[in-house]
Amino acid sequence: MRQAARIGRQALQSPFNPFSGTISARATAATLEMFVSATKRYGKPEFGIETAKVGNRELPIIEEIILEKPFANLVHFRRVGAEERDDPKVLIVAPMSGHYATLLRGTVAAMLPEHDVYITDWIDAREVPVSEGHFDLADYADYLMDFCQELATNGDRPALMAVCQPGVPSLAAASLMAEDEDPGRPSALILMGSPIDTRVNMTDPCKLAASRSLGWFEKNVVVTVPWPNRGFLRRVYPGFLQLSGFMSMNMDRHVDAHYQHYQNLIRGDGDSVDAHNRFYDEYMSVMDLTAEFYLQTVERVFQQHHFPLGKYMHRDRLVDPKAITDIGLMTVEGEKDDITGRGQTEAAQGLCLNIPSAARVHYVQEEVGHYGVFNGSRFRKHIQPKIRDFIRQRREALAN
Repeated sequence: MRQAARIGRQALQSPFNPFSGTISARATAATLEMFVSATKRYGKPEFGIETAKVGNRELPIIEEIILEKPFANLVHFRRVGAEERDDPKVLIVAPMSGHYATLLRGTVAAMLPEHDVYITDWIDAREVPVSEGHFDLADYADYLMDFCQELATNGDRPALMAVCQPGVPSLAAASLMAEDEDPGRPSALILMGSPIDTRVNMTDPCKLAASRSLGWFEKNVVVTVPWPNRGFLRRVYPGFLQLSGFMSMNMDRHVDAHYQHYQNLIRGDGDSVDAHNRFYDEYMSVMDLTAEFYLQTVERVFQQHHFPLGKYMHRDRLVDPKAITDIGLMTVEGEKDDITGRGQTEAAQGLCLNIPSAARVHYVQEEVGHYGVFNGSRFRKHIQPKIRDFIRQRREALAN
């Protein structure tokens, strides 16, 4: 049906079609274009960051895979020509919540001028063969500990910057490394819009997760990857279901955007059409999550509240945030966040009791929702400078 729609659209828009300029032909072509966009399979987008202004120079950026693992790659955005700079290393932990790490393109770009930036580039679970084993919250924390150890050199510890969902495994990783006095433990932990205690100001996603039994989620939203995907027979939570949930929360806004897009297609407004397509090509690009990771997150984070109740386990080991003493903690929230309610991230401050007051910061950005916590003009103007200053302050404090 999609292929037929493409052929029909091309025929209606062909310069050899004497009726291509009529309103009816343009409206029909626009309808077919909408159908193609709504039903096509969206691949993983590119980061597409080619340059960054470092000091007074515009330097080229090269993406390098530093460490490869079955479910994630550690990617470095190398600033060619900035090797002599002593900028702090920052590991941005991208959320594993349906979208690819490329959703943080703006976050990476904002950090590049003054930081040596790395990111967790998660791999679509439907592309990971079952022979690679499972991936759950404990594996997630293990990956983060391995990545931090990879980046720590000569006593210079990286900052760990967790965006949304990874706040929980990031806090677990930092706690375990602190308790073990691991030399690769982060210098600073920045949690941004993270669901540490979802009992606080419960949002609609939190209420949904708490309203159903774990068995209901396993029965209704977990499926098996079909042939011919490389992850054939792996049990996953499909990304398109997560996307459906995101879209349903703001359905009026998406309907309005698509109606305006339809009108722009009829008018031939190329600039507006391109802007719409760029946003939705990214927004509609989703990845599957392993069933064990998804179900553990629902159960331990949203239903049983393991961290705030002091019973979060890493395999057979109790995770104790009080073990953190020399890792700075910064929590960032959005005033209008409708995904992670205000106060849910700040709860980490109450768990990490042994961090000195001089090494902790809590910041609430006015007039931003969930996405604005890590992207957009207010992130660039207000939040990113505070993160930069906090990371540098912690680095200097540890050096002294």
